[in-house]
Order: sequence, then C-alpha cells, then structure tokens
Amino acid sequence: MRPALALLLLLAATRAMHRGKAYVRDKVCQEFKMLGKENFRTLTIIANSRKYSNATFEEIAHLVREIVSLAETCCTESADPSCYDAASSALSAKSCGGSSPFPSHPGTAGCCTQEGLEQKLCLAALRHPPQQLPRYLQPSNQELCQAFQKDPKDFADRFLHEYSSSYGQAPLPVLLGSTTTFLSMVSTCCISPAPTACFLKEKLESKTLSLLTLMSNRVCSRFAAYGKDKVTVSYLASLAQKMPGASFEDLFPLAEDAAEVFSQCCDSVDEDCMPKKLSEHAAKACGALGPRDKRFATCCQGKNLMQSYFCISALPPAPAPTLPAAPKAANGQLCGEEGARRAKRYLFELARRHTAVPDAALGMLYDASEKARGECCSAKDPSACLGSKRLRVGEELPPFLEKAEQLCGQYAQLNFLDFKKRLRESLARTMAEASPELLGRLVEQRADFASTCCPPNSPPLYC
Repeated sequence: MRPALALLLLLAATRAMHRGKAYVRDKVCQEFKMLGKENFRTLTIIANSRKYSNATFEEIAHLVREIVSLAETCCTESADPSCYDAASSALSAKSCGGSSPFPSHPGTAGCCTQEGLEQKLCLAALRHPPQQLPRYLQPSNQELCQAFQKDPKDFADRFLHEYSSSYGQAPLPVLLGSTTTFLSMVSTCCISPAPTACFLKEKLESKTLSLLTLMSNRVCSRFAAYGKDKVTVSYLASLAQKMPGASFEDLFPLAEDAAEVFSQCCDSVDEDCMPKKLSEHAAKACGALGPRDKRFATCCQGKNLMQSYFCISALPPAPAPTLPAAPKAANGQLCGEEGARRAKRYLFELARRHTAVPDAALGMLYDASEKARGECCSAKDPSACLGSKRLRVGEELPPFLEKAEQLCGQYAQLNFLDFKKRLRESLARTMAEASPELLGRLVEQRADFASTCCPPNSPPLYC
C-alpha cells in the first residue's frame, strides 16, 4: 500500500468533517473503494490508535470493526442514500451508551448532550493527549515469529495499535512507512531458512526510517506541547549547549529554520516532507557549524544528510566555557519590538553557560520571562514592574540553575549505579534524620527523573 494513497483516508477522517455529512460520506466511500477493505482497515487502526493513544487494543478493535462495517455496508452502489447517515448516527448513539465498548474519553458526556451532526462532529474531535513516554518495546526475533505464526492477522493488528499509540506524534506518512516496513520484515524473516540473518539485514536497511520515526515523534511532541515560538527557543538552547562557543547570530537562524520544518511537516500528509526538510536543515547546520566544530564536522561526514541530522541531535552538551555573567537587557528594551528577541538571547546566554541544565528547566525560565513581559509591558510603569520581577528571579535563579546542573551533570558523567550512589550520599548528608526506606524512595524518584528528563530529547510535558 503506497503511503501517499493511504494518506487520503486521514484527510477524509479529520479535515473533511467540517464540510458537512454528505462530503464526509462521499470522501470515506471514495477512499474505501480506492484502498480496498484491508488497506482501509489498516489505516483506520493507525488513525484511531494515534487519536486514542490511551485506549486498549480491545476498545480500538471494537471501533475499527464498526467503522469498516459502516463503510462496507453503505459504500456499495446499491446502498440506500440514507444508509451512511443512519449508520453513523447509530455509531454515535452507541458511543453515548452507558456500556460503550469504544475508547473512553472525559469529553464524551458533553458531546452526548448535543444532537445530530453536532454530536457526531463533537465526538469526532475528541482525542487523548499523546503518550509522553512511548510504551512499545519490540520483542525478540523469536518472540515476534512465535506471535506472528500463531495468528498473523491478530499479530499485525496488535502491533499497529501498540506502535501507533506509542509514536502517534510522528507524521502519519512516517508512521505508516515504518509500520508497513516492520510487518513486511516479520512476514519475510519468520519464514526464512535463516531468520537471524534476515532480521539483521532488514533492520539495517530500515534503520534510517526507524530513527526518523523515533526522532520525528520526539520533535513533533515537543512542537505540539511548546508551539513554534518556544520550540525555537528550545532548539536554540540545545545548539548553544552543544556548541557554547558559537554566537547567537550563528545559531538563532538554525533554530528558526528547525521550528519552521516542524511547523510544516508534523501534520503534513506529504510522505517526503519530514525527510526532505530535515535533510535540507541538516545541510544548513553542517554548512554553518561543521567548519567550526570537530564534533559537528564528524557528524557531517558522508552524503546521508538524515544521518547527519540524527548525529547532531544525539550530540551531548559540551563542557561549559568560562564566561562572564550573562548580559541582561535593560528593562526598557524588553517591551519594544526587539523585546522577544532579547528574551531569547538571554536564554541562549544562560544555556551556553550552564550546558548541563535540562530543557525542562530552561523552558520554565523562558515561560517565566514571557509571563513577566506579558504582565509588565501593559502595566502603567513597565520598568518598575519588570525590575521587581527581576529582583525576585535574581534571588531564585542561581540556586535553581546550580541544582539542575548538578543533578544532570552528574547523571551525564557517571554510570547509573554510581549516579544513584552519589545521590544517596548527598541526600544522607542533607537529610540526616531520614530513614533508609525514605532515602531509598527519594533516590529512586530522583534517579527516575534524571534518566527521563536530563537527556536532550526528554518528554516536555512529563518533565
């Protein structure tokens, strides 16, 4: 199934809803006939697993059966013109029933107080928040083949559900290509006379697509949580921590370019958007930074720009250089046309001086900065307002940065067991009266936080 063709289903299922019920019916039936029942069914599993990322497989299976049955019954040449509307109304009524087998959502009750097309549109707009930490763990090759040989269809359905709900923020073309490639690999290698060699070959060949799925899910999750402005700042801070010797003028255009890529491609139905635009972005980053930094130059070797992007993204922060205190803009400068840019520049200066501070902490500082500008720039005396807020931040910021940098710096430098040992020793000194049980719980909590939130690609809302 070609991704470009299959993507038409998403357009029918999401964007067309606002054009009216006849348009929806015509589009769904057109795609059902064009794709065929099985491909339509596959796309319905993927689309609804992304939409209801916290649903069980059984809930998604119920919903998919109903949708496919509706299309199968009402999209024939002999179907009554009222078939689709009647069947979709019955589906909405079933969703509103007290014992609905479909994915549960706290907004369902509100939708069910409406009637007719409004109720259907309201139900169709419901979706779960994306998973912050992907839960799909790929089984061993042997376990894959055992499950596949036991029931190939059930295996494929469960995989599509688990993988799509875990990586639901990846663009649909990327997700579709990745799942299709994986199922093709399993079906080929599980009947191969040399399955181990087959799996190794297939995984190597699909490595770029697998990494693209993982990376695009991360960046699009961040884009969905942050928005374009804040994701620009997040990307700028990340580059500043990887290359603290670079100037704001060197890095800010690259951060803006990356945010533009995400804004264009995260919701795009163009199968080439994400790989093409990320490759173009990598070429710009390599051209600007490769000649000035050995680590970037190493990432930029070779002709595969996608691999260059993956390599740059995985670079750990560099050691912080010795620099004077970060320069601050005058209060009067923060409310002018250049105020937003000056706020970004200040965060850049903090990031290059504190290269181990995680994205979540820097994001909190940027939020506080934007909140202060929003409150003070419309006040009667903006300068006095900003001055009072800066005074409080000036007292709280150094210890905040020190704690964040100490925790994540140790996490980056030590192996995990030594990191937990250092945590326990530090907590025991500051909490001399704590019981061993309490210390153990605190160590596990902080170690879990560090392992999840100190890496550059940490989940933004979770952290």
